[in-house]
Amino acid sequence: MKYITVKEASQKWNVSTRRVQILCNQNRIKGAYRFGKSWMIPSTAVLPNARLKNQEPHLPMPRKSPFLDMTNLYNKAGHADECAEMLVNQPEAHALFQAQIAYRRGEIEKVYEKARYFLHSHSGFYAILGGGMLLAQCAIWRGDIFLWKEAKQHIFEAPCKNDHDRELVSLALAIIDSSIYDNKDYPEWFKMGNFEALPAHAHPAAKVFYVKYLYMTAYAIATGQFSLDGVAGLALMRMLPNAIEPLVSQAVVDQTVVPEIYLRMSCAVAYHNSGQREKAIAHMDKAIALALPDGMYGLLTEYVRHFGDLLEQRIALQDQRAVDAVKSLYNVYSVGWARLSGQVKDNAISNLDAKDREIAKLCAFGFTNKEIASMLYMSESTISHAITRILNKTGLVSKKDFAFIL
Repeated sequence: MKYITVKEASQKWNVSTRRVQILCNQNRIKGAYRFGKSWMIPSTAVLPNARLKNQEPHLPMPRKSPFLDMTNLYNKAGHADECAEMLVNQPEAHALFQAQIAYRRGEIEKVYEKARYFLHSHSGFYAILGGGMLLAQCAIWRGDIFLWKEAKQHIFEAPCKNDHDRELVSLALAIIDSSIYDNKDYPEWFKMGNFEALPAHAHPAAKVFYVKYLYMTAYAIATGQFSLDGVAGLALMRMLPNAIEPLVSQAVVDQTVVPEIYLRMSCAVAYHNSGQREKAIAHMDKAIALALPDGMYGLLTEYVRHFGDLLEQRIALQDQRAVDAVKSLYNVYSVGWARLSGQVKDNAISNLDAKDREIAKLCAFGFTNKEIASMLYMSESTISHAITRILNKTGLVSKKDFAFIL
């Protein structure tokens, strides 16, 4: 068993070293023992429930990221539940991490229940953002357009304190939109692979979504849906592994399990589409080996449509029961995705071009016409006319309603 010092425990639990020493002397930390003049505490030990009178009931997030399960909090396959237990004294982080792991497992009803916790308890920025994204994922599995809109409204209402927070909100909205219909709304800085606007703990997740953005672009070019000067057919698709392989290696070094799984599966998709079957299988097998110990069948389900029977065959080599679980989940996921995708595409947003969507988004954030004009280098009258045009196209009464369509 691995042990930590009093100082390390105090930093982990966000309490004073004196508080930890008192708890050790009272034999209230399970497994702790004295070694000379020091206390040795099991790394899996949790802070006892009793709190100091002046201690806040909700401790801050242990990582500044709405993607807790993609940080190095979860750094070893098969230990997701142990990681969750370590967060038991941090209610928001505990609920968010559990909900995210439940989603990776395909336990959508659990995700829905847990997401409600921090969306209705005056939670902080990262918890609300993470909760909104989880609700959007639930909407996909359920094929529920109303839940989809509610999720986006929660994200818009996240308590932004600065421009960086607003950039993260924009990214969150683009991520959930891209999971249904297109990737046009990603911020320009993100399309360039520039993550400076994001907190460091969000970078592992950003790499995963950036790779998904690159894949969608490569797929659109290969299928003739999008054109790029000097690039045609599978040229970009064949180059994708060159960009993804270093990110896979970095995920291994950083010990970020979920990003490693996603990146390996994305790399496998690119290799598979380029006709490099053996290389695709190599990454697929390693991703499956990381996903199965914690039963992350929901994560694997997202890739069934890319591989079909090949993915099922590779899972069967490691766990036949997992194949049945993935098949069952895919039957639910595919129906929900198709239903919601059709509803969203028929929604008012499909009538707006990229510039209109940008203006509508800034309006939803609460910026004035003058501020939007300055940000987009347009005249105030142009913005005013654009808002009128958006209202006419969408049939909405006020720009206050823009959040419901974006």
